[in-house]
Amino acid sequence: MKVVLFCGGQGMRLREFSEAVPKPMVTVGYRPILWHVMKYYAHYGHTEFILCLGWKANVIKDYFLQYDECLSNDFVLSGGGNSIQLINSDTHNWKITFVDTGATANIGQRLKAVQPYLDDDTTFLANYSDQLCDVPLTNLIDLHERKAATATFLSVRPTQSFHRIECADDGCVQSIEAIRHADVWMNAGYFVLNREIFHEMRSGDELVVEPFERLIQKQRLFTLQYDGFYACMDTFKEKQLLDEMVAAGESPWEVWRKPLDAPRVELPPRTNGRITTRLPEGALTLPRTS
Repeated sequence: MKVVLFCGGQGMRLREFSEAVPKPMVTVGYRPILWHVMKYYAHYGHTEFILCLGWKANVIKDYFLQYDECLSNDFVLSGGGNSIQLINSDTHNWKITFVDTGATANIGQRLKAVQPYLDDDTTFLANYSDQLCDVPLTNLIDLHERKAATATFLSVRPTQSFHRIECADDGCVQSIEAIRHADVWMNAGYFVLNREIFHEMRSGDELVVEPFERLIQKQRLFTLQYDGFYACMDTFKEKQLLDEMVAAGESPWEVWRKPLDAPRVELPPRTNGRITTRLPEGALTLPRTS
């Protein structure tokens, strides 16, 4: 299945970083959070990505055009630096389509803009590009198929430190509890969508508002409730927490960890003292101009 990733927002709550780079390019450990999301899907065999670009799209394009495999992989250096053997590889089988969907478009408008790039696929995946999870993706897809849903998404417990309040009409508080412990679930993205979703969309619609309301009326919208690891990187504090988890070797979203005896991948020789790496032929598809 193709994977649509929404990468066009400005990330206003991460202004310390997003003044210079779009939020999907803010790093978690060595790599941008967008890379972590893509690695998750690639682990389950979904390696055709459609990036819905917007604000500072050039930063995302340049990152992949100049991608350095050695940054996040073990490798063997020999021949005085002229030969590099990767012990692991990230993107050798990825196909990435870069589509400018506008700097101010909402999620629904971005999804509609990339519809032509889905080809004849009847089912596809979609996600925000600022959150990490270790949910078994096959469970989500299985639910979608069993229910013959038009749209299925992941729901998780809120991670914020707010409190849920119940009170009487006169304001007298009747209960107060941490929202993460309350019987409340929130949309976590990780969508599985059928092409029928486009029939439910009108010009300007936000994906999870008007189209999802129409699907609710038709009983074609489902969710998988998940109590496992989930984290969204909306603020500097949340980024710092993810970085600390990486530093401590506790990264449950990294479901792709491979054994050390994985086959080595040869890289091209160094040129002018620098490592030159390229995506394989056909792995980079530029936006259509017509």
